[in-house]
Amino acid sequence: MAEFTPARKYMSAGALCFSQGRLLLVNPTYKALWEIPGGLVEEGESPRAACERELREELGVAVPVGRLLGVDYRTGPRYGEGLHFIFDGGEFDAARIAALRLDPAELSECRWVAVDEVAGLVAPNLARRAVRCAAARVSGATLYLEDGTPRP
Repeated sequence: MAEFTPARKYMSAGALCFSQGRLLLVNPTYKALWEIPGGLVEEGESPRAACERELREELGVAVPVGRLLGVDYRTGPRYGEGLHFIFDGGEFDAARIAALRLDPAELSECRWVAVDEVAGLVAPNLARRAVRCAAARVSGATLYLEDGTPRP
């Protein structure tokens, strides 16, 4: 009998953070396109814990991470197979926005955009994921996606 080798996939975790119906995007210093706050899950770390850590590191504030909005499976040339966990980052009021302190080693700026403007700023796969998970936030659904496309 052949020995079983389990699949190895990378994981990322990010959050959709909103203020007055607009979504927070961040501009990484190390890539051309905008992103949602978040990053790669480290060894021994849960996706939720990674999301909380990344938000704290990138935004300089503790963000209470809410419910899981969706999981997106995709393959890509950079890392191969991956699972992307998207959580609800909640509503940001004026005080929380004023408290944001971006990590200048990682992020050059942030902006609040309408969900329908996301596609022009982020990678196409992230745009599909973010738009669908933003809708799931409103509907109360939790999505399973493959390359941003809902699957039953």
